[in-house]
Amino acid sequence: MIKTKLKSKKLPKFELLAPAGDYLKMQTALAYGADAVYLGIPDFSLRARINDFNLAQVRSAVAYAHGLGKRVYVTANIFAHQGHLKTLPVYLKALNKIKPDGFIIADPGVIALAKKYCPKIPIHLSTQANCTNASAAKFWQAQGVKRIVLGREVTLKEIKEIHKVVPKMELEYFIHGAMCMAYSGRCFLSKEILDRSANLGDCAQPCRWQYDTYIKAKGHEEVFELVEEKHGTYLLNSKDLCLIKYLKELKSAGVSSFKIEGRAKSVYYLANLVGIYREALDNPKEINFLKKELESKLVHRGYTNGFLLGKKAEQNIVDAHNKVAWEFCGQVEKVLGDGQLVLKVHNTLKVGDTLELISAPYKLIRFKLKAIQDYKTGATLSEAHGGSGRREVVIELGTKDKIKPLTVLRRLKK
Repeated sequence: MIKTKLKSKKLPKFELLAPAGDYLKMQTALAYGADAVYLGIPDFSLRARINDFNLAQVRSAVAYAHGLGKRVYVTANIFAHQGHLKTLPVYLKALNKIKPDGFIIADPGVIALAKKYCPKIPIHLSTQANCTNASAAKFWQAQGVKRIVLGREVTLKEIKEIHKVVPKMELEYFIHGAMCMAYSGRCFLSKEILDRSANLGDCAQPCRWQYDTYIKAKGHEEVFELVEEKHGTYLLNSKDLCLIKYLKELKSAGVSSFKIEGRAKSVYYLANLVGIYREALDNPKEINFLKKELESKLVHRGYTNGFLLGKKAEQNIVDAHNKVAWEFCGQVEKVLGDGQLVLKVHNTLKVGDTLELISAPYKLIRFKLKAIQDYKTGATLSEAHGGSGRREVVIELGTKDKIKPLTVLRRLKK
């Protein structure tokens, strides 16, 4: 039987919370310095399609995290319909035995059921519940909510005011990731266009598509139309949130949990984000360098401070995302010693490539790839590829640095 008791380790005052879309992403986030991860199963989570967790995997994830003295929060943040209520109690009863460290819930009815079937598991109010003021925070505190994931629309000034009114309430705030063009995710475009509901975890993200606009006559009126086009503009495409330069201010305002968005993103993206923000929280003097890394090494839609300073959010109407000179090329599976690493290849890896290894939390080791060897056969290779034919290879790091499994690498594209 798997024990899930937390190791006796003092929990941090300021928590770095990372997404976990599957088991490997969960392991990677914790390896790169996350204090906690959030995950959920598709039926009750706002990530229905790109989500590999089931109850057995949630049980294993909780045991794994607790073995490291870290935490797991389970999302049940859909807006539940009657059909969900038939199976939700069974799900909650199973989770009560698994003992995650909290539930992230938006629906008052789901909160009531969680309190009934899992009375000792803390409840965190999801950002989908749109808590944006102190009066609402007091209301939810009276309902037994331990933590509020504040809406992205809440400003720094408002965070301070909310914390002053409910000082014992834990406040969580998004510091990095995709921004929804609608108010805290209350979007109906996906449902209208493709019959995939964003509020049931199945958003197709039509706000990221390229559109053109037309004014057409309809009777005696002119009607504005939005049509998907290959040569239009990205007028609904919100820039990504990046608050790395405001961590100190958020701490002072009363935020205790710093949340990264991205359960659908890759292990490479997650390793970089968690590593960078871990370093930023622990070593603020490096923030300028770390911000440049975010801007130049990762794909993004342009960065914005969002609503934090009381300004409007920003759209990137020029392109879908930026282009970067680096790409994910592998993740360490084993360390053989003498600088030899066994990699699971992603994309492409060629002899002569310039590689960067990102050692947790965020230390860069740059080197030239001198040789590639097939791990199973020992054959010498000139290149290796990911995709369906992804293979394990051995490379020489050429350094005495101690590297751990789950470490990611990138290559400079030629």
